[in-house]
Amino acid sequence: MLAISNMSFYFGSRPLYKDANLHIKPKDRIGLIGANGTGKSTLLRLISGEYAPDEGTISKAKDCTIGFLNQDLLSYLTNESILEVAMQAFEEQNQLQEQIDKTLHEMEVNYTDSLVDKLAKLQERFEMLGGYSMQAKAEEILEGLGFKTADLQRPLQEFSGGWRMRVMLAKLLLQKPALLMLDEPTNHLDLPSIQWIENYIHSYEGAIIVVSHDRQFLDNAVKTTVEVSQAKLNIYAGNYSFYLKERELRQEIQQSAYENQQDKIRQTERFIERFRSKSTKARQVQSRVKALEKMDLIDEVIDETAKVNFKFNFGQKSGRQVMELDNIGKAYGDLTILKNTTARIERGDKIALVGANGKGKSTLLRIIAGTEQIKGERKLGHNVLFSFFAQHQLESLVVENEILEELKQAGSAKTETELRSVLGCFLFKDDDVFKKIKILSGGEKSRVALAKVLISEANFLLLDEPTNHLDIQSVNILMQALDQYEGTFVVVSHDRHFISQVANKIWYIEDEEIKEYLGTFAEYNDWYQKQLAKKMAQAAAPQEKKKKEKKPKPQDSPEIKAIKREIRETKMALEKAEAKVTKSEKKQEEIELKLADNTIYNDPEKLEKTQQEFAKVQEELAAANDAWEELVMKIDELEAQL
Repeated sequence: MLAISNMSFYFGSRPLYKDANLHIKPKDRIGLIGANGTGKSTLLRLISGEYAPDEGTISKAKDCTIGFLNQDLLSYLTNESILEVAMQAFEEQNQLQEQIDKTLHEMEVNYTDSLVDKLAKLQERFEMLGGYSMQAKAEEILEGLGFKTADLQRPLQEFSGGWRMRVMLAKLLLQKPALLMLDEPTNHLDLPSIQWIENYIHSYEGAIIVVSHDRQFLDNAVKTTVEVSQAKLNIYAGNYSFYLKERELRQEIQQSAYENQQDKIRQTERFIERFRSKSTKARQVQSRVKALEKMDLIDEVIDETAKVNFKFNFGQKSGRQVMELDNIGKAYGDLTILKNTTARIERGDKIALVGANGKGKSTLLRIIAGTEQIKGERKLGHNVLFSFFAQHQLESLVVENEILEELKQAGSAKTETELRSVLGCFLFKDDDVFKKIKILSGGEKSRVALAKVLISEANFLLLDEPTNHLDIQSVNILMQALDQYEGTFVVVSHDRHFISQVANKIWYIEDEEIKEYLGTFAEYNDWYQKQLAKKMAQAAAPQEKKKKEKKPKPQDSPEIKAIKREIRETKMALEKAEAKVTKSEKKQEEIELKLADNTIYNDPEKLEKTQQEFAKVQEELAAANDAWEELVMKIDELEAQL
């Protein structure tokens, strides 16, 4: 479907990619990973055609449409409702709807057979493209991504950047491109929406490439992991957990091969040096010199993992009771967030505050910090010193300061050596510490702000979405830091792996109250899913009871018998239609296997012929599916008459 061959791309004189190769096949689920700055987003822009490679090629099939979710889409603003924006995905259907409306208007003043014929053809095409169900599809996806039904008619520009990004994601999902590229989609999704998009990806018909720092999302959503490292694309045939194990094994083999080759090089160089001046050994010396020149050098394994190797100290321990919230109430107009709720935070608590967006998690964090007006009483414990991290606080960084100077001004009394050690753990090494804040990326600014929080000597931390814009390596650093931290913290996050590693208590807001689950996130999630299933079963119980209470039907009339006979005949036709669908699907799978063979991309004529076969069988399958759907609908209509 798409092939990257010997591609090189330079950023100035530095190669982001050098002779990189990758083949993307239909229905691939690829997770693109690597440290910040290695070029993950750049690769997506190269594939989309926004950038052009300096060397090599990126070739794609003629029918390979590409959809790209990226941060640039945040700049799009309009007065149109989010439902209208999402429905822009149905380009041809919208054009047909305009033509239908125009034709109907013409028929009001000039009713002719030609207009009737034109209208019939337009409506037939509109129906074939699913025009009558496109609004329902758009509503389903928007609501799956966390929007309430009442929000669907609100203008796009009323929403924050994260919610606007969800609308753009909905639009892309409705377009159903052959290749869907998602750059950090989970940054803008809450936990229920992340789980919804995981399920959607499983059933998505096209190929997907996703860049994400969410390890569990990568484990659940991808089947191939592509690591960007040392200007290469390293391919692993599994999810992120598989990649971790396989990479360790590959690195052991590579390091062993590197060391063996270095030993051989040293021995050869010693031989050359020793016998260079002896004429009797001239031929052997020359042979070894040529062998060295022709040798394909094996790269040494570079450990790109970072470990936190310093202790986080604070001047004084807090009292046993860190915070008490008594009969707390909070509302915004008619919207009640909390009502007469009580909670306690004790020293050593590591609390994860979870749940869907809009439930009041960030509001509760601000209540704990004392920055929200509330009803009830908030009591701060003895000797409690707290520090608050939130994304908007990145703006409080002094942009003209160098990174090292910014940390010096944090008031921790640490020496420059200690601060450099801290910054080294947060991936700022050597001269990086002298970079000005204003030139840093969003992820780099987040790391600086987190470093400031962790050296503040506060014994109580409040962290609102700290993993946003951090790569996996930086998230690992934060997890290690919080694991070593001996104080108390409350963290809001939708990163399930992160929560499972750092939290010993789970808080969630339900029925306008703070609820607590004493256990790990994995235990809480298992319990929550069981509770959800139980509620759904209870909701379905009355419907089942009604079905059982239905009275027996009277003796069939001749009309009912005729309908039942037609149903039987239609079901027989349906079985034949199912057989045709199965046959077409099998044929499509056979062609997909051909396209999955990388050698076919070396023969353009064979590739084009196979792609034509694939297009033809897709048409056959679509026609067979349409016939099957018509028969199913006919059966539904007949059964409704019984």
